[in-house]
Amino acid sequence: MTGQDPAVAPPPPRLSASYQASAAGYPAVSRLLLRHLYDGFPPAVAVRVCTSGGSPYSAAGGWARLADGDFPEPVPADGDTLFDLASLTKVVATLPLVLLLHQRGQWSIDDPVARWLPGAPRSPVTISQLLLHAAGLVPHRPYYAMCADPAEIKRTVIAELADAVPGPVDYSDLSFMLLGWAVEECAGEPLAELAAREVLGPLGMTSTGYAPQAPLRRIAATEADGDQRSGSGVVWGSVHDGNAFALGGVSGHAGLFGTAADLARFASALLTPDRHPVLRAETVALVTARRAGTDAEPRVLGWRLRPDAWGDWPEGTIWHTGFTGTSLLIAPALDVAVVLLSNAVHPVRRLDQIGAFRSGVHRAIRDAGESPGS
Repeated sequence: MTGQDPAVAPPPPRLSASYQASAAGYPAVSRLLLRHLYDGFPPAVAVRVCTSGGSPYSAAGGWARLADGDFPEPVPADGDTLFDLASLTKVVATLPLVLLLHQRGQWSIDDPVARWLPGAPRSPVTISQLLLHAAGLVPHRPYYAMCADPAEIKRTVIAELADAVPGPVDYSDLSFMLLGWAVEECAGEPLAELAAREVLGPLGMTSTGYAPQAPLRRIAATEADGDQRSGSGVVWGSVHDGNAFALGGVSGHAGLFGTAADLARFASALLTPDRHPVLRAETVALVTARRAGTDAEPRVLGWRLRPDAWGDWPEGTIWHTGFTGTSLLIAPALDVAVVLLSNAVHPVRRLDQIGAFRSGVHRAIRDAGESPGS
């Protein structure tokens, strides 16, 4: 099986949307989303636009799991669908935990990370350089194919520090894999438990976490016959990322599943740092106080700056994407955040389309926010 069986045509997708009566521009966003769903890319989508005071727009629909030769009927997606957040894990779970440990004085973000990784080689790489993706680590390696078990993956990734020379920004999954293990060492607890108790719970993100236990029909499927599994079939209910899967579904760089509503709670808290339930305002301010990168890829701690391809968003807007088709944008200057979740790699990855999809949705939302009466 290489993807959806062309003989199995799904029924027309549906989109459920709601918006404030004053938000005159948002029906155009719904029309755009529905057009994408009818065109079949992505199969499912969930969007939330949120502010510090609520959510002026939300929409969800499409297919959480498409029918194929092995599965008779498509599974509809709705506002309760759990999506594989992929690299949003970096900023939703790992970054807050790193900052929380700094806030509590359990470590400093200027510590050499090797101090918190037993058996690590001598290395000048600091925690903040990992957060900035400026540690000199390679972007990715297929450790799931190179190593026999999670312990060997951990040893091999830690050993990469021996050759790491901090310098220009080069986005790296390895940076956040290392941060996840360092967090566990510093706090003395597993990453999934720490994230649930210290971040997700206090933020009210009751549906978000690693290794989801929800029924499969509530989870958006991802890739069929991808290159990150030894077996075949659709990845459904487990993490898409091969290295995170090989680590048991829990890593600092990937593994979280969540809903658009939960991500909106996360984003809304960052829009009100003086009332954030986990981090103090001065801790949140650290995120944008440290910067790295050139105009092509300016970064702050964990996040990217300047989503130029996504429309006219103001200075100070931060954003991040996930390989599966997820993204999160926060514009404090506008008191607005945008959650966009999809299963864009289902049943096959179409990386040539995801950039245009994200850009179109964010531009439409930006235009809607500027419409008269909104």
